[in-house]
Amino acid sequence: MSQPLDSFVREALMKGSSRSSIKSALKDAGWSDDEVKQALDAYHESDFPIPVPKRKPYLSAREAFMYLLMFLTLYISAFSFGTILFQTINIYLPDVLLNPYGYYYDGARQMIRWSTAALLIAYPLFLWISYLLNKAMSKDTAKRASKIRKWLTYITLFIAAGVIIGDMIGLVYNFLGGELTLRFILKVLVVAAIAGAIFGYYLWDLRKEEKEA
Repeated sequence: MSQPLDSFVREALMKGSSRSSIKSALKDAGWSDDEVKQALDAYHESDFPIPVPKRKPYLSAREAFMYLLMFLTLYISAFSFGTILFQTINIYLPDVLLNPYGYYYDGARQMIRWSTAALLIAYPLFLWISYLLNKAMSKDTAKRASKIRKWLTYITLFIAAGVIIGDMIGLVYNFLGGELTLRFILKVLVVAAIAGAIFGYYLWDLRKEEKEA
């Protein structure tokens, strides 16, 4: 938050100015709605003679590590699950034009075994870490507003978007190269389902927090 903005809001509240008048004055001066809201939300609404600052959320290095590990296991789980479905499609809907002798069959089975092992390890770990973090936030709701948590969430979603876009490009490339239409459609549906579940949940969660803030 800008120091001049915080100082102005604090002094205005000390002199008894209403929040609506402060908001109007700041908007007339060119400050954005988000900046004004953040500045006003820094102080608790009370009848105390001087502005009472709200407790600022704090996220420790340990919790930041937990968030990084949680999203890492999420990515591993999503990628492994997608690989299992992709290779299953390859086995049961082989492309005889690209693989006339079925050489990929053994490789596909190995990839399924590897992805299954990764999924069995990563997904339970993801659920466990998510449980610990949600439990900590239920005890201290201020942690939900942590900037570090939100930044990590948006950064990891951005990385995931890049991976998903890359997968889609690969699918289109294979399709243009002669891959069967049914195989193409099924793989697109796999990516869309996994991406939709991840992005739908986390974007909904972030928007829910913004509405409750």
